[in-house]
Formats: sequence, C-alpha cells, structure tokens
Amino acid sequence: MNLELKRIIDQVSRDKGIDRELLVAAIKDAIRSAARKKFGAKLEIEVNFNENTGEIEVFQFKEVTREVSDPNREISLEEALKLDPEAEEGDSLGIKMDASAFGRIAAQSAKQVIMQRMKDAERDLVYEDYKDRKGEIINGIVQRLDQEGIIVNLGRTEALLPPSEQVPREIYHKGERIRAYVVDVKKQSRGPQIILSRTRREFLIALFEAEVPEIADGIVQIIGCAREPGSRVKIAVASRDADVDPVGACVGMKGSRVQNIVQELRGEKIDIIPWHPDVAKFATNALAPAEVSRIILNKAAQSMEVIVPDDQLSLAIGKRGQNVRLASKLLDWKIDVKTESKYSKSIKEGYLSLLCIPGVGEITANLLNEAGFTSAREVAESSLEELVQSTGLSERKAAALIAAAQEMIIQKKSEGEIRTEGSHDVGLG
Repeated sequence: MNLELKRIIDQVSRDKGIDRELLVAAIKDAIRSAARKKFGAKLEIEVNFNENTGEIEVFQFKEVTREVSDPNREISLEEALKLDPEAEEGDSLGIKMDASAFGRIAAQSAKQVIMQRMKDAERDLVYEDYKDRKGEIINGIVQRLDQEGIIVNLGRTEALLPPSEQVPREIYHKGERIRAYVVDVKKQSRGPQIILSRTRREFLIALFEAEVPEIADGIVQIIGCAREPGSRVKIAVASRDADVDPVGACVGMKGSRVQNIVQELRGEKIDIIPWHPDVAKFATNALAPAEVSRIILNKAAQSMEVIVPDDQLSLAIGKRGQNVRLASKLLDWKIDVKTESKYSKSIKEGYLSLLCIPGVGEITANLLNEAGFTSAREVAESSLEELVQSTGLSERKAAALIAAAQEMIIQKKSEGEIRTEGSHDVGLG
C-alpha cells in the first residue's frame, strides 16, 4: 500500500505536470492537519515521506521530564529510556505515531487538503504558462456562450471573449474554432482569467506580423493603424530597406497575404497605406482612392483643410464619413474636407473680409494676403511682432490694423460673416 502511494504521486506528477515535491509537501501538510484534528492542535507534529518505502511517517515530539503534567507534550524519563536508551531530561523525543489511527474524518480532511493543493498547483502552472502570452494570438474552440461572453476552451484552461471585445455581427457556435488576441491574464483564486479580443487594433497588427515575414523580421514596420472592427481598417507601413516595397510585402503574391487576414476578419476591408514623413503627403495617401488638390495645414491646432475636386468629395469622405474618419485617426490630425469650388469661395470671402477692415485698401489687402493672412480674423488674432515681421509694416501701422480688425470682428461676430480659418498653405505641387 505504501509503494502504491508512491506510484500515485509519480503518476499525478507526470499526468498533471505538477512538481513532485509540491505533491509530497501537500500530502505531508494534509497528514499533519489530520493528526492535529484527531489529537489536538497543541501537538508538536513532524511528518516525513520515506522515498524508499513510500511510507508516510508521523512523529509526535514530547519533552523528556521527570514529572509529566501534560501527557500530550511531555514524556517521563522512564518511558523515554524505553524508546531511546540515550534519552536525557530536557530532550525532545520523536515518537512514531500510527497514521491509520487518525480516523475517517481526519482521513477525509487529509484528502481534501491534498486535492486542494493539487488544484492550486495546477492553477499556478496554468497561470505561469499564460502570463507571458499577453499580446499573442491564441487558438481555441468555442465551448459555450453566456452573458459574460464567449467561453473559449484552450486545452488546459478556458478564456473569455467579452461582448465588448467581439466584432459586431460576428456569430460563433459551440465547437467552432476561433482565433483571438490575448489582452490580459489575471491571477484569481478560481484560476487564471484570460481575456481575449477580436476588436483591438493590436489583433490586426499581430495578424500582419504572423502573415508577413518582412514585418516579423523588422524590415517592414507598421507605423499606424486605425480600425472600425467588422467594417474597415487603414494601416500605414514603411520599409527599412529601399528595395522592399512595404505595401507589396503586406499584400503578397496575387494578394494572398492580405486575403488570409481578410478571411480571418470575416471580410473586413483593409487599406494598406505607404507612410510618409511629410504629413501632407501621408494624408494624401491615407485619403486614397480620392484625389487631393491641395492641403492646408495648421500645425499649432494639429488640423488640416483638404481640398478635393468637386466630383471627389463623396469618395474622400467615404460612406457615412468612414474614409476621412479613419484617415484622421491614422494621422492623429483633425481633417476638414472641402471641394475646390467651396474653397475658392471661402478664399474670396476671406480676401473681401480683409478689405472690410477699416483703413485697408487693395494694396494693404494684397500685402496681408501675400504674407499668409487670408482673413480679417487671422489679422485680429495675430501678434504685433508676427504682423510686423511677416508684412514689413511699422509697429504703429500694424497695431492699428490689429485693433481695427478686432473691432470689426466684435461687430460682425453674431452675423457669422467672417471666415474663421487660420492656416498655412502647403500646396501639393
């Protein structure tokens, strides 16, 4: 029977992947707990596991005294000498106990402690296995669907795909295979909780890293990504090697690489965009397939005015504004798209507003326009130093212009007649 216990320990350790020493320690703790439940908590107990025989040996330690006042903690010198001829008064003598005498309740308690320790050890192993897998794509099988989300069987444990991390209109059934991105791994008393996602932009990036060797090798870089899960995504890429086309590498031969990702995302449209250090050119790429005539940047406000031919407006904005919205997220700039006719009208209105400033004629209006001031509001909001440096006007004349423009803005503010844009033209040539 003793050798049978040793065999069980070896088998559980092998099958469950639990450290053998942890199992032995759990059994020793369980026997110690059972002994104290049977004979009292004050007993000084030591439990050993004999590797040769597979026997659990339980020793109760008692102090050797001439007179015994507490039989549970003390043993007379006379009795001690019978067990150990070399015993002396004051020694702590280990007396072997009969482990089978603990009783049914104590044995049941021991079993519960062993089972709990085994479960804890197994949970710790699972947590250690998954804690460093945050940021990876993982494969599993849909086990069940409930209010918390989709429960995914990963083999040794389960993971959760919450509703907030599910792509709209994606439907999964029990037994179906699923791939998802590991967002977090939390250590909890009932076991590790692994949180998955299919909506994160990081999931899409990880798919490209897995599908495109040039990205995995660091030759092609993903600079930015803007995604509306289940609908469309724009991803900006650049190459460290002049001989490697970043867009071509991501698309693959006959579109094979990007199509694999599209299939995984169940038809989500993917725009792969070449990144450019010039924000205006990058914006032009991001707004493709629409043609762009010119871009006016306001770097201070991190905003831009994009001018497109009249017949390109709907293409630039996209269905329900999606194209320009994703481009704006990708660049992290505010984008305002206007047609050429509307832009020409606003330019004319801005020039006319300059002429409306008291004391400003065509010569001064042209001077201001050439200096980059396209509206009365820009003049009103400029600093004296800025106006003097850009136009060459005297401080007295510049101060008078700013004051006149500010007074006019106040008078006409409620009418909404003044063009409010303040920008810098960087035409695309």
